[in-house]
Amino acid sequence: MIKKLNKINLKSTIGHMNEKQNLPKIIFYGTPEFARFCLEKLVVKGFPILAVVTAPDRKAGRGKKINASAVKVYSEEQNLFLLQPENLKDPSFVAVLKKLAPEIQVVVAFRMLPKVIWQVPKLGTINLHASLLPNYRGAAPINWVLINGEIKTGVSTFIINESIDTGALLLQKEIPINEEDTVGLLHDALLSLGAPLIMETLVGLMNNSLQPIQQQLSGDEKEAPKLTSENTRINWNDSLKVIINKIRGLSPYPGAWFLYSNNEEEGRIKIFKANPVYMTHTKSIGQICVIDGELLIATKEGYLNCSEIQLPNKKRMTAQALLNGYSFVENAKVLPK
Repeated sequence: MIKKLNKINLKSTIGHMNEKQNLPKIIFYGTPEFARFCLEKLVVKGFPILAVVTAPDRKAGRGKKINASAVKVYSEEQNLFLLQPENLKDPSFVAVLKKLAPEIQVVVAFRMLPKVIWQVPKLGTINLHASLLPNYRGAAPINWVLINGEIKTGVSTFIINESIDTGALLLQKEIPINEEDTVGLLHDALLSLGAPLIMETLVGLMNNSLQPIQQQLSGDEKEAPKLTSENTRINWNDSLKVIINKIRGLSPYPGAWFLYSNNEEEGRIKIFKANPVYMTHTKSIGQICVIDGELLIATKEGYLNCSEIQLPNKKRMTAQALLNGYSFVENAKVLPK
């Protein structure tokens, strides 16, 4: 395994960084908060950032307000040289990168880079991925390890090549997954691993102490595809454990959901927190019940006790708060696909 061949000691390596060290000149690519956190740690530790590349500003929401990425906001606060190309193959953009002459490029939560970009640095372009590669290649690894009920995950650094998440591995760090973990909690836990692992990788590449290792497939790997409206919908014929895992894997965003019918009202409900109630009953699968002040949905093994939900055009709230001002009729139910 990679962690046996490339042993790491994050505290000793990162803790002894100082201004005299030969730190690589970097171009950093990233967009969301996960990337911003990693960029901030690199800046704080004194890594020379030649430029930051992030997604162009986009209009979002009902008011079509211009949204800047978390990475852009931080970069402007730090007066970092910022690039927001619409087209990564634009010759003028490529020319700027070559003129900057980075020794290494670092990619965290960014779109796929074309070869003309990732081959610019002499030491290569590295990517931080939030899984133990080659398992969970794809866009949403943190979500899918929870959806699939895994008991461990981690972060990996690797050298980018032509295919997504298939490049030679550099370092990995593993952590257990707790039964209470949601995407929000696991995201934050992986943040604390990811930034130090990037720094360890950069130093190792600079002093030639890391040897890239080709990913070895066992045949049992799972994928982490992009989240869609279809694969985030709850299937009420699944076991309670599978349903709970889907809710954990989609909380707080984007939220596991289902369509419901309540009298003449229909819409989409999202569930963010729930627990299983194993028992026999005579209810139809998908029937929505309020029993002793609890919002329950019937399954083949018992009930799903929904404790945090969101109705259409409403804020996320506890089921108790919802039931204080909203009622489900006796025949309220989940609508089939």
